[in-house]
Amino acid sequence: MSDTNDTPNQPAAPAAAAGPQLRVLTQYVKDLSFENPNAPNSMQGGDAPAIDMQIGVQIDPVQDGLWEVGLPITITAKRGDAVLFLVELLYCGLFSLENIPAEGMEPMLHIECPRLLFPYARRIISGMTQDGGFPALPLDPIDFAAVYRSRLQQMADQQAAEQEAAPAADKEPDSKA
Repeated sequence: MSDTNDTPNQPAAPAAAAGPQLRVLTQYVKDLSFENPNAPNSMQGGDAPAIDMQIGVQIDPVQDGLWEVGLPITITAKRGDAVLFLVELLYCGLFSLENIPAEGMEPMLHIECPRLLFPYARRIISGMTQDGGFPALPLDPIDFAAVYRSRLQQMADQQAAEQEAAPAADKEPDSKA
């Protein structure tokens, strides 16, 4: 048996033939704050707190093909007017996107990248609330595709309202002599 390879060399496939690629290069906490302003009184139980959660998606180009995608999350828990806790997290990822068609870039950045980041942000918030003396706060999964579609609809509605208002502003009032 021989150690030589009798198969003729095959040329490598050109890099341009590669399909779309989304790679997570790194993930990180960019900013994190937990406030428990009324401790220890806030720890004494009572009615379930009202939880208000605000979440967004931030997209920042880093260089050609590299994007920082961030999930800014703010959660406020209140019982009556008293704030029990406030969590602010900016959880980010650095993503490499290659061979993505132009029409697919925005959905990739606003849907797929946040979808990949959210479970880690969720774990951080759950642990943070628990470390703050409260029960772990399990966040429900988020449908980032629905959030993206809603944002597009809001932008279209706003643009339509602006277009309707523009012709009315261009008309001059009738003047009577």
